[in-house]
Amino acid sequence: VVSALGEQEAERKFETLLSHLSHPPSFTTVRVNTNLTSVQHVKNLLLEELQKQFNGLSVPILQHPDLQDVLLIPVIGPRKNIKKQQCEAIVGAQCGNAVLRGAHVYVPGIVSASKFMKSGDVISVYSDIKGKCKKGAKEFDGTKVFLGNGISELSRKEIFSGLPELKGIGIRMTEPVYLSPSFDSVLPSYLFLQNLPSALVTHVLNPQPGEKILDLCAAPGGKTTHIAALMHDQGEVIALDKIFNKVEKIKQNALLLGLNSIRAFCFDGTKAVKLGMVEDTEGGPPFLPETFDRILLDAPCSGMGQRPNMACTWTLKEVTSYQPLQRRLFTVAVQLLKPGGVLVYSTCTITLAENEEQVSWALTTFPCLQLQPQEPQIGGEGMKGAGLSLEQLKQLQRFDPSAVPLQDTDIDSLRGATTEDMMQLANKDCIGFFIAKFIKCKSA
Repeated sequence: VVSALGEQEAERKFETLLSHLSHPPSFTTVRVNTNLTSVQHVKNLLLEELQKQFNGLSVPILQHPDLQDVLLIPVIGPRKNIKKQQCEAIVGAQCGNAVLRGAHVYVPGIVSASKFMKSGDVISVYSDIKGKCKKGAKEFDGTKVFLGNGISELSRKEIFSGLPELKGIGIRMTEPVYLSPSFDSVLPSYLFLQNLPSALVTHVLNPQPGEKILDLCAAPGGKTTHIAALMHDQGEVIALDKIFNKVEKIKQNALLLGLNSIRAFCFDGTKAVKLGMVEDTEGGPPFLPETFDRILLDAPCSGMGQRPNMACTWTLKEVTSYQPLQRRLFTVAVQLLKPGGVLVYSTCTITLAENEEQVSWALTTFPCLQLQPQEPQIGGEGMKGAGLSLEQLKQLQRFDPSAVPLQDTDIDSLRGATTEDMMQLANKDCIGFFIAKFIKCKSA
């Protein structure tokens, strides 16, 4: 990237990116489960829900014009007039990221609380972005970021009692810095909370009723269930993940959303091709070559596009470890895809090595593959520096969190914005993401 942009430009761009990553996207995105209900019905129910959550504040809900099953809700903030309280609670960085996107604080996320904190107290909540706060501390003077105020559901003594069954809400956020709806137990069979590019991926895959489709790295099942819904639950969707608890989550989501075409297996995707004489697996992995009509490879990645992310914890060793794994999974995907079949590769990161370089490698390694234009096309084109032509870069979709200036959003600015302006912002100010689409022209 440095060679493509120049050292000073690359440094400036990275600083801008880190600044954006510490803020949530401008819109909360939810995907409607069209298998069970209509988008308009859910929109009406959501409007009622937001009126309750925001104490009568009128916030618009937009239907995405290119992704008809996606609804967008503007995020209000950062709000600067929130009075900080003497009583404090410190939460971990991951919990803090969730709070910035509308979540309440769950007990396991609380690292520290003021000495005399009682149930019902108004608490100022902070995120320990460097992970320096000791569990159970009564005060913390390290680097912390203010997330807003909430009401404690438990006392300090109850939170740190050591009882493993304490897993519910510990602090109910009442004045968050970013006002975003909470989706805890809100229309769980009708909605799936999903980032905009993540919802786009399945539309790019374009699954059709009656097809056999593989989601190679599927947990927690957002894209898997989306595939099944777009197929009208007609056909077969195979979901693989090598972690048992995550596979169980896929099954739970499929059941909750009323989708019967999904079969989830705990299996290592790098070993999903059946080689030689292997005993019958009753339709489960490993699979014979050229079994699937379409394959989604939403690959394990460094996750450098996720937002918000206030803690920069990546190491060079970790970031560079993903490229070989992605290539092993990609090789399996090509083997399992039928001639004429579609393969979509995606990541939630912004590195050249995990994105455009992988596309360049794939086209060189597998002459049977051709890069395809994508529909809908709402992201930017690919980044230079991997040897791809300008035409090939235009066939990719890259979402860059630093593509638009950071801006404050309040009710007045929403009233003055057109739907077109808000939609343009939603398409750009989202998480970092990358999508490439291939067609297999002949057997490998």
